[in-house]
Amino acid sequence: MGTRNDWNSPFINHREREIIELVKLFYSVQFDYSTHRLNEKGEAGRVAAEGASMDKGSIVHVDYDLYNAGNDKLIETTREETAKEHDLVDENRNYSPMITIVGDGRLIPGFEAHLEDAESGKDYDFEIEPEQAYGDRDQNKIETISQNVLLRSVRDPNTLGIGAPVEIGGRNGILQFMSAGRARIDYNHPLAGVTLRYSYKIVKVVDDREEKVQTLMKMNTGREDFEIEFEENDLTLTLPEEMAYDQNWSFTKFSLVTTLREHVGVGRVVFREVHEPRQIEEE
Repeated sequence: MGTRNDWNSPFINHREREIIELVKLFYSVQFDYSTHRLNEKGEAGRVAAEGASMDKGSIVHVDYDLYNAGNDKLIETTREETAKEHDLVDENRNYSPMITIVGDGRLIPGFEAHLEDAESGKDYDFEIEPEQAYGDRDQNKIETISQNVLLRSVRDPNTLGIGAPVEIGGRNGILQFMSAGRARIDYNHPLAGVTLRYSYKIVKVVDDREEKVQTLMKMNTGREDFEIEFEENDLTLTLPEEMAYDQNWSFTKFSLVTTLREHVGVGRVVFREVHEPRQIEEE
């Protein structure tokens, strides 16, 4: 899912890589066999348990279904079985719970507020009015431009059609009408004016320190192939070699340091690069 300002998605998220002011996270792991189990990698992670309430800053896995409350049409889901029920399965997608941080503002306000009061392991079903989601529709965000401006703004004019997404001057919109040299673009979020219904459950709370780091790295980079080493509270992360050539990495790592300190309580952070010699095969 994308950011709240990204009309392609009903979530505020990491894709735009905005530096988010994160709230302080309690990080004191109390190992309780009634609320922990080993995951596939043999690491300890707290399983969602009835009555376990959320603290701000908790890193959680959430399974959810999102519907248009007006017509009960499925908009988005993390559950493959739900997608199959509605004939909306994306074969190229890996269905898995959403990972988010409670209270850090990544989600739309109505969902964020509900999640802060939620208990892990409990099923919830509730509605969110437009003012707590994507707002009401704004007629001022529907604009008419010349067809030439539209054609210069798209890579392939052959893909244009009524209802197609377009980007004009850095703004995302929907093409509503095109005729006689004019085009009408709706810059409202597609879910503006829509009452939403969420059905969700917090299925896991991340408690293990190393897993927190791995999860935060994945949330912010899309990768999880980092080597993690702790020396007391100091953290060393060995990066995949190709990340050294990622132009966005030099900016991302500064926000990551803040994220790791606020949510994991680390001290010194070292990003380690290893460049192995390349083997040249003789013919």
